[in-house]
Formats: sequence, C-alpha cells, structure tokens
Amino acid sequence: MLYRQMLDLYDILDDGKADGERVVEYLKRINPDCLAETHTLEGNQGITHMVRVVIPGENGKRNGGEAPTIGILGRLGGLGARPERVGFVSDGDGALAALTAAAKLLDMQRKGDCLQGDVIISTHVCPDAPTKPHEPVPFMGSPVEMYQVNQDEVTEEMDAILSIDTTKGNRIANERGFFISPTVKEGYILRVSERLLDLMEITTGRRPRVFALTQQDITPYGNDLFHINSILQPSVATSAPVVGVAITAETVVPGCATGATQPTDIEEAARFVIEAAKEFGQGICDFYDKEEYARIQKLYGSMTRFQGFGE
Repeated sequence: MLYRQMLDLYDILDDGKADGERVVEYLKRINPDCLAETHTLEGNQGITHMVRVVIPGENGKRNGGEAPTIGILGRLGGLGARPERVGFVSDGDGALAALTAAAKLLDMQRKGDCLQGDVIISTHVCPDAPTKPHEPVPFMGSPVEMYQVNQDEVTEEMDAILSIDTTKGNRIANERGFFISPTVKEGYILRVSERLLDLMEITTGRRPRVFALTQQDITPYGNDLFHINSILQPSVATSAPVVGVAITAETVVPGCATGATQPTDIEEAARFVIEAAKEFGQGICDFYDKEEYARIQKLYGSMTRFQGFGE
C-alpha cells in the first residue's frame, strides 16, 4: 500500500509554491542517504524544477553489478495552471505517481528490501504551467520544450522505461484506473509485454487494459502531427524499450481540470511500476522479445526515422 507516501506528496505538490527542493527534502526524510537531486530547467515560457531519484540495486550497475536498470518517468506539463486555475490539475497525476513510487522504494530500501537492479525515477515540478488548445479538450502546456525534458530525464543507463502520464483527454482509453501501451522501440510499435499484462492483473485484480497507439504518437512533438499526449515522447530519445502507463478516466477530462485526481488510480499505477521494477531487475520481466525484434528488423529494416522530424 502506498497511500501514505502518495498523500504526503500530494500535500507538497498541491501548493502554489511547490518546488523540487521540497520534494527532495521529503525524500531525504524517508532515507537520509538517498540519491535525490533537483535543479532548475528554463524554457521559453518559464521554469520548472527537475527532480531525479536513483535507488541503487543490490546487483545494479551503481554497485558494479550487471542487473538491468529501469527508468520510471512522471510525464506532465505542470502540476498547476496558476493563475488561470487554482489547485492541483489532472495533468499532475503522472508526477505524483512516479514520486510516490520513489518514496515507497526508498522506504523499502531503508527497511532492507532492495531491488536487484537500479531504478531511476525522474519528473518535474511546476505549479504554474501554461495551457494550450487541443482536441477534444485543452492540454496543459509546459514552460519548457519536450526535447529539453527528454535530454534531462532519458539517460543511457536506462535499459527500459515506464512513462507515466495522465491520459484522460481522449476517447481511446475510457475506464477509471490505468492502461498500458504496447512496447515502443526505435520507431517500432511492438506487441504488448505478456509479463506486464500479468503484473497489471496482479496489482489491480482486474483484466489488463491496453490503449491503442498510432504511428503519430511515437514521433517527436513539434512536427505538426496529432499526438494522444506526451506519454511516448521518451521513446524518441532512446534505443531502450518504452511502455506508457496511462492514468485514465471514464469521461473526457481536461489536463488543466482541478479536483480530478483519483487517489486509488494513482496508488494502483505506482504499485504497478514498483512490481515491474522488481521483476525487470531480476531479469524476469521482458518488455519485448529480442529474437522477434531482430527478425522484424531483418525483414523491414530500421524505423529510427520516426524518432526524428522526417524530411
């Protein structure tokens, strides 16, 4: 159960003065030795505070081991849209879920329960992001550009990435809770990971749910193509496999709506990514079939052009 960590972090993030320092201070109260840091990232429309937490695994690369490293990214434009909207917006759910997972993993580490592989968790804290038009409902904008966030969050250490993002402003995934995406790797939309489906069943007690992706969704922002949202944007900046974890609703909820955060959905998503991190570090949970990926590349060649802006 992660409700305690989630509620503590919600209190910190639902604040017009929220910043990365407050988040890092909270994480260090859980484990004073934790590798948590924050810095300011400046864009054309303001600043945000990037937050990164590294939880070394017993057999992780940080300790000289060989266990694979997983990245957990909380994707968002901002936590708030002040002064246009007062309060924590729906778009902030991805950051809240990722930081909740970080807090729980640090608590586990302090108690002696260490994962095998390293876990790198990153998101950003911005209480006053702009909004922007989008169909069917307005998106939250961001003070910084997507490529800036990718450069900061996506690192070569990550052997796989789970990208958590509020995905309520659509007519594709319309049930309360969370959905996962097919695996995306180097421009290919691959089959859904069977083990991630298993873990979704275990953590939710329900049938697994997968949301549809289009080719446009896995291309970079800024190319004037429609994107469901930014959930798969990490995939344009890495050769590692990426899976989206979409926090969803039955109705179409704007990213800039306040009062729309559902605690049970956040907790479930955070619990799911922790279970995935456990098994990925153990080498149990594969995001894709390596032999089949080699086969599809042999048959159809590279698709990395979809990670760029085309011609």
